[in-house]
Amino acid sequence: MASSNSKSTYETARKSFKILLTNPRIKVSWVKAHAGNIGNERADQLAKDATQHGQPYSHTKLPKPHIKGLLRKRMLEEWQTSWKNGDTGKNIYNTMPSVSLPPTNWIREDVISQHGPFPAYLKRFHLSDNDYCSCGGIGTTLHYATECIYTVSWHMRKPAPNFEQKWLKRVANNLVSRQKIRGIIKFISENRDLFRPN
Repeated sequence: MASSNSKSTYETARKSFKILLTNPRIKVSWVKAHAGNIGNERADQLAKDATQHGQPYSHTKLPKPHIKGLLRKRMLEEWQTSWKNGDTGKNIYNTMPSVSLPPTNWIREDVISQHGPFPAYLKRFHLSDNDYCSCGGIGTTLHYATECIYTVSWHMRKPAPNFEQKWLKRVANNLVSRQKIRGIIKFISENRDLFRPN
């Protein structure tokens, strides 16, 4: 009988054992079923009512780490779906298509995106009248990273148009390239007047 074992894994059995210990006048014995014993018949009726009309109850207890793991997995799946199907951040998505909980060691400037102190970005949000760099080119991130005469110290090889996304991914995963991007952003931020066309 489970209730006679104080180390039982069943909570109900442990509670019953404690009650029996604190109340020595309570006696537990076997009773033949359906033999007209009033107490036993009442217990049978209550058990039957509970199974037919009561709330389902499970004795199975999952360990907290297991539940946390299931929730983490579900959250990551939903986040990944949202990231994949979302309307914003597609340039970043093409570089980093997978979500993850461990933070990357990247800062915003490490990822070439359309955001930043670039004329093309500023014009898009009506913060500038035109999208030209003062060197004459269209002031995009790719322009500054590969061809602008003012950022030649940080230039990288320009990708072929059909390989631009692969190139962006390689740049984002290369520490030297990421340092060059930081240098470009810092230089542009500190010398904004130089990059505005006259």
